[in-house]
Amino acid sequence: MTNQEHVLAFYSRHPISREQILAGARSRRGHLDALAPEDLFPFDQDHYGGLSVVDALAERARIGIGSQVADFCAGLAGPARYLAHKYGAIVTCIELNPHRALGAADLTRRVGLDRRVRIVRGDVMRVSLAGKTMDAVVSQEALLHVPDKSAALAEAHRVLRPGGRLAFTDWATHRPLEGGDADAMWRGIAAQSVQSFMSYPRMLREIGFRNVVVEDLTVDWGKILEERFAMYRKLREETIRLGTPSGDDAFYRSYGRLVALVQERTLGGGRFTAEK
Repeated sequence: MTNQEHVLAFYSRHPISREQILAGARSRRGHLDALAPEDLFPFDQDHYGGLSVVDALAERARIGIGSQVADFCAGLAGPARYLAHKYGAIVTCIELNPHRALGAADLTRRVGLDRRVRIVRGDVMRVSLAGKTMDAVVSQEALLHVPDKSAALAEAHRVLRPGGRLAFTDWATHRPLEGGDADAMWRGIAAQSVQSFMSYPRMLREIGFRNVVVEDLTVDWGKILEERFAMYRKLREETIRLGTPSGDDAFYRSYGRLVALVQERTLGGGRFTAEK
């Protein structure tokens, strides 16, 4: 299996899926007729911190009515639908995994946002968007899966208009990962590489971004990850019962180690903001 196939397979078996999101909405409402965006928000935000952190990204990226936004590694497009619904943005989602892309398109259509949220199956290292067309580029906890982060961030710079803003969250190291932990992160959560809190801003400046700001979210993520790990374990039982993807043993073993690495401040989370 190639590295890309491993990353694609990781998300194809991830416990949060289109089917699981719809099952949650059906359980809460009793049916799936006339779904509104708000009906999916409790289930479709596959990132750390819920809607409040999408608000934080929107603020830092200065997203508003009519903003053209590219969401790199958009997954099932929960944040993109929220940005379109709450802020009036027009969002283009770039997502490599075919199951994720199809699921994102279906969920978006079901809530009537398919004219404001476009799903493009593609690679963030080679984006099919024209240069200088986006007001903002966002991403959440996804660039760890990208082998060449510099290429992806250079693409973000290319597609942004002058003055456009990049705002993303991702894993970053406080101290280098030991070989066993790096291997576990790769096998369990498909982390191709992890930048440090020093190397990420340096990379952004070398690409040509200015006004780079780094926010250390490690303490918040430590608490969130504990809760999320408990949620995943509960969700595994539910997804097995539903017959939907539930994750494999390596995922759960690695996630447990992930929690420990964050709580000991070897690994952490950061929010990075920059301007073209």
